[in-house]
Amino acid sequence: MSASPASTGQMTLRHLVQTAQLGTHGLLVEVTGKDSIITDVAHDSRQVSVGALFCCVGGTHEDGHNFAQEAVNSGASALVVDRALDIDVPQVVVRDVRKSMGLLAAALREFPSTRMHVVGVTGTNGKTTTAHLLAEILRAHGWKTEVIGTLTGPRTTPESTDLQRMLSAWERDGVNAVVMEVTSHALELHRVMGTTFEAAVFTNLSQDHLDFHLTMEKYFAAKAKLFTKEYSACGIINRDDVHGQLLLDTVTIDTQSFGMNDITQVQMDARHIEYEIEGVRMRAHLGGQFNVMNSLAAVAAARALDIPLVKIAEGLSQATAVPGRFESIDAGQPFDVIVDYAHTPDALERVLDTARSLMSDSGKLMVVFGCGGDRDAEKRGPMGAIAAAKSDVVIITSDNPRSESGAEIAAQINAGVMATDSHKVLCTELDRRAAIGKAFSIAQRGDVVVIAGKGHENTQTIGTETFPFNDAQVARELLGAQS
Repeated sequence: MSASPASTGQMTLRHLVQTAQLGTHGLLVEVTGKDSIITDVAHDSRQVSVGALFCCVGGTHEDGHNFAQEAVNSGASALVVDRALDIDVPQVVVRDVRKSMGLLAAALREFPSTRMHVVGVTGTNGKTTTAHLLAEILRAHGWKTEVIGTLTGPRTTPESTDLQRMLSAWERDGVNAVVMEVTSHALELHRVMGTTFEAAVFTNLSQDHLDFHLTMEKYFAAKAKLFTKEYSACGIINRDDVHGQLLLDTVTIDTQSFGMNDITQVQMDARHIEYEIEGVRMRAHLGGQFNVMNSLAAVAAARALDIPLVKIAEGLSQATAVPGRFESIDAGQPFDVIVDYAHTPDALERVLDTARSLMSDSGKLMVVFGCGGDRDAEKRGPMGAIAAAKSDVVIITSDNPRSESGAEIAAQINAGVMATDSHKVLCTELDRRAAIGKAFSIAQRGDVVVIAGKGHENTQTIGTETFPFNDAQVARELLGAQS
C-alpha cells in the first residue's frame, strides 16, 4: 500500500479522465467541451454540489440522462454520458457509464483503497457475521477498522460514488482497515470498480437472487468477478463448499483456503463456539456450526493479512453476537428462541439443523417464517419443503410482501410443505406478530422456536407502506407479556 497522503478531492476534468485510465479500460469515446474543475462525482441529481461531475446512469426505471439538465442547474460542471447531450457543459462520452463512474470516483480521491487494508467478503450466507468477526480481529490487532455491509446502510454494498466518498473520508480520519460485504448485485452493477481489495473472502453459494441473475451459473459468475486481478490480490475461499472448490480450481489470483479439517477439539452450543487451530484455542460468543465456518473465514483472512494467531484469538473472544444472526432471545422463558436472517433455502436448512443439534430429543423444533415479495419466487416452495423436513411445527407468516399478495406467497410456501409433510403445518398467520405469539403460546420446556427471514431488519413492508417491526424486539415484548 502506498503511503501517499489522501487526495484533496479536486482535479481538472481531463486530468481526472486520464487518472481514471478510462482509455486503458476501453471505456473512453471522447471528451468534449472546455476543461473544468471537478470537486465530486455524483450519480443522483438531487445530491449534486457545485463542481460535481454528474454520471448519467441508465437504470431499469429511470435514465440519468433525463436528469442531466437538472444536475447542471444544481451546479454540475461536467457530465459522463453514453451519448452526447445538447447541454452546454463539458461531457465525457463513454461506452459504459456505470463502469466509468467507479473509476472516476476513485481517481478523484487518488484511489483511497490502495492506502488501507481493504477486505471484501462475498457469498450467499455468512457475509455479515464473517465481516463482523474479522473487524473485531483487526481492531484487536490495533488497526482502526470500519465495516460496510447489511447493518450499516440502505445498500449492503454502496453505489460506487458513495463508496469512494466513504473510503476517502475514513482514510482522512486515520482508518487502517475496511471490511466490506460485496454482493453479487454490486459486482454485476460495478459498484466496486476502482476499489482494490487486499484480500477477498468467499463463504459459500446457494440459491438466492435468481430474480436478478436468472440462473445459478450467472449468480456464481457474478461472485467470481471479485476473485480476479481487476479487484483482488488474494482469495480466501471455503473449500468445503462445492462452489468454493470450483473457484479454487479456476481463479488465477493467489488463493488460500479454509475448511473444517483445519481445526480440532470443536465444542459448540446455542451461544458459544470453541475450537483449536495450530495449538491456539479460539472462542467466540456465537452459536452453531455455520458460525464455526464464518469464524474460520475471518481467521483465514486475518492470517492472510499477517496477523498472529494470538491476536486473532483475542479478537474472536471480544466479538459479540451479530443482531439477527442466530440471536438467542432470553426473557426467562422455559424454551429457547432464536432469531435469524435465514431467507434462502440453504440458510434456513443450516439454522434448523443447528437448532436441532443443540436441543434434546424430547423437545420440538418450531419455525416461524415467510418469504419476501418482489424477490426470487423460486425459493418459496423449497423453503417450505425444508421447513417441513427439518422442523416439527411450521407456522407460515408474512416477511416483507411488498407489492405481492402475502396470502399468495404463503400459498407457494405451503405447497412446498405439503409436498414434503402436510402434518407439519400448524397454521398460516399473515400477521407476523400474531404468528410469533402463536408459536410462543404452544412452546413447552425444552422446545426451540426459530423466527427466520428478517433477522436484524427494523421494518416490514406491506404494499407501499413500511411499518416498524423487529423480530427480536417483538419476541421480547411477547415473552415479557407472558411472564
